[in-house]
Amino acid sequence: MSIEEDYLRKENALLREQCNLLNSELQRLSHACVVSKGQGLMASEVSKSESKADSPKCLSIVVLGASGDLAFKKTYPALFSLYHHGLMPEKFLIAGYARSAMADDVFKSKVSSKFDKNLKDKASVFLNQCFYFAGQYDNPQDFARFSAALDEKERALCGPNVSSERIFYFAIPPNIFVPVAKSISAAALSKTGYNRVIVEKPFGRDLQSSDELQKDLGALFSEDQIYRIDHYLGKEMVQNLMVLRFANKVFEPLWNKENISCVQITFKEDFGTQGRGGYFDSFGIIRDVMQNHLLQILSLVAMEAPVSLNAEDVRDEKVKLLRAIAPIRKEDIIIGQYLADPKGRESGYLEDPTVPKDSVTPTYACAVLHVNNSRWAGTPFILKCGKALNERKAEIRVQFKSPQNFLFAEHSHNELVMRVQPDEAVYLKMTTKQPGLQGGLRHTELDLSYKKRFKDEAEALPDAYERLILDVIRGDHNLFVRADELVYAWKIFTPILHYLEKEKTKPELYEFGSRGPKSADAFVAKLGYVRTTQYEWAPQD
Repeated sequence: MSIEEDYLRKENALLREQCNLLNSELQRLSHACVVSKGQGLMASEVSKSESKADSPKCLSIVVLGASGDLAFKKTYPALFSLYHHGLMPEKFLIAGYARSAMADDVFKSKVSSKFDKNLKDKASVFLNQCFYFAGQYDNPQDFARFSAALDEKERALCGPNVSSERIFYFAIPPNIFVPVAKSISAAALSKTGYNRVIVEKPFGRDLQSSDELQKDLGALFSEDQIYRIDHYLGKEMVQNLMVLRFANKVFEPLWNKENISCVQITFKEDFGTQGRGGYFDSFGIIRDVMQNHLLQILSLVAMEAPVSLNAEDVRDEKVKLLRAIAPIRKEDIIIGQYLADPKGRESGYLEDPTVPKDSVTPTYACAVLHVNNSRWAGTPFILKCGKALNERKAEIRVQFKSPQNFLFAEHSHNELVMRVQPDEAVYLKMTTKQPGLQGGLRHTELDLSYKKRFKDEAEALPDAYERLILDVIRGDHNLFVRADELVYAWKIFTPILHYLEKEKTKPELYEFGSRGPKSADAFVAKLGYVRTTQYEWAPQD
């Protein structure tokens, strides 16, 4: 089969899949219209009411799982920061919903514990717009009582003819996404404004479970109402990727297999599971980090230029890129699990009392992905992620090929490094002449450190959750994962996940605080990555 025939075959397959998705959506909308005759306005019909420009608007953000860690560590601080910077609508309410019985003042004290202590007056005003409601997640009657209480508060805030817009933030475990969505759909939707739902990862455990989740959610909400949040897409440096690539002429001619030796995307944490091993053990590092955070970054690094910055155009290019990536094979991956550190200061993964003693869940993974298209064929994309390593950082490292000359034997590979966290920076590793009479070569860098170049802005960079919640309020899907993105992402990872679990593959052990499994460095070197040991970048203050 020729290249052209293979390309046409793949394009026809994509068109068939898109047609199937459209048919499913049309069937869902048709069903929603029938149901709405007996039950009032459904979510898909709300757009008809959004045009009521003469009605006062009230935005209500409902945080499901409001008593949990994610809510008080991330969601509520992000909402307060948006309010502090004047980015919330004039009329808004924040409604917390969870199973735990809790007095309003106790709840407000908990969710404000992470707020800036210098903003107590503003925090007090913000908290006046917050309230808490205790109810069961799978009980539509509880949600109906909650919705009635919210209706009353919306009318008190905005008047009797209020146009209520509601955002439902799922800060809850994935196993209760569907029961909660059903309860919301049955009893808590706004009948006068838009309804949007924010869903946190993980989006399933594999291709089948992800498809089932999307089918269940798709029966209740349309695709444009669902915002699948991957908070890494809201990070400043990830936001900068498209600008660096497509707004700078210097990079695009070099951005291909002819000039780039390999691309390495790394996520490292210097701490273990910290008592949450039971939860982590059910997913592992591949599902927790690699399949979502790192793959999303890879798609932005490697995709073609979109037609525009419109959300659908950007996500179309990401999907094309994901379709070109072959599923990971067993020889394409190294997995590891951390032991206690030699000095006994940190315990090993299996010493966590919430982790099964015979667990083979990886806490480290290093995999190579191959992009089979004309730009990248033959260039390895290396994804590395792990817990209990020697440092905390996330970065993208693009290593260029050696120059085709023999003048300077001691030169090092040029590398363009985009440091995502901490100490956001973009720097280009290069070789220059050693200053002075002695001559010789010196490894150094052209450095754009945010703290030095953008001092004022760097100190006030928004948290990823702030940016993403603001985009939901604005209705911008650009930084959120589309349903077909999930399909192709899981196609890459599901075969290797099933293989590892079926074979109960034992991970290679590594010490807490080390660089990870010893075989990982050899694995990466075999793929062509050359590690520079005589040079180390340091953040600029």
